[in-house]
Amino acid sequence: MALIVLASCVSKKKFVALQNELASCNEQMGKSGMSLNDYMNRLQKCEADYQVSKTDLANANDRSKDLRAQLDDCKTQRDKQMSQVGDLTILTKGANDNMKETLEQLRKKDQYIHLLQAAKTKADSLNLALAVNLKGQLAQGLDDQDVNIAVDKTVVMINLSDKMLFTSGSANLSPKANDVLGKIAKIINSRPDLEVMVEGYTDNVPIKNDCVKDNWDLSVKRSTAVVRVLQTKFNIDPNRLIAAGRGEYNTLASNDSADGRSTNRRTRIIILPKLNQFYDLLDPDKVPK
Repeated sequence: MALIVLASCVSKKKFVALQNELASCNEQMGKSGMSLNDYMNRLQKCEADYQVSKTDLANANDRSKDLRAQLDDCKTQRDKQMSQVGDLTILTKGANDNMKETLEQLRKKDQYIHLLQAAKTKADSLNLALAVNLKGQLAQGLDDQDVNIAVDKTVVMINLSDKMLFTSGSANLSPKANDVLGKIAKIINSRPDLEVMVEGYTDNVPIKNDCVKDNWDLSVKRSTAVVRVLQTKFNIDPNRLIAAGRGEYNTLASNDSADGRSTNRRTRIIILPKLNQFYDLLDPDKVPK
């Protein structure tokens, strides 16, 4: 019995120890389960955080793409603006060059206008002096009603009545004509830079005879008669002489009265600058520097 009781006691101790060990294992197991749950929760949280981070990263990538696109657009706009600025610079330079060229042209034109004005003033002064000299030469022994001297623009005009130069109805010069033309020739010869145009005029009374066909013919014959005398008798260079007939046209007065017809029957001597001098004056390349 004692042995049985002793054996029974030993087994019970082992059993208690095993129970304690089992309890300890269960406790450890419980703690491990709690730790496992904790780790599981932490893993889930990490996974959740990872998903959030992944979403944030995707959003960040999208924002980065948007920012890159905006940056590329800004660069494109900048390049356009730089190109426009370059174009504006070129345009501005071109405008400045054009403005300078325009101002230079205006300066040259202004300078040329001043030269023309000075030339006109000089021509007016010379024409006035010429007219005064002619009046002084022709004043002696001539009736003021038979001669008229005027300065018209750039020319000096001498109007002589037909009775001062011609016999009635013909192109034959009167004895008095040589005296008158001699005085005019003296002034003309003093100005070799001028040309002389002689114009013949008639009234509207028809005329026709063996020597003259009509008023056109009479006016031309009278102008050539004056030109011929200026050349042959008073030595005026024929290259300076021009003969023209105006007939019964370009009247000064009405032909309805005797006085009017007498006024229209006239010879006009025009003293004017040579055409080549006039054209040289208008040519900017020939203006004195």
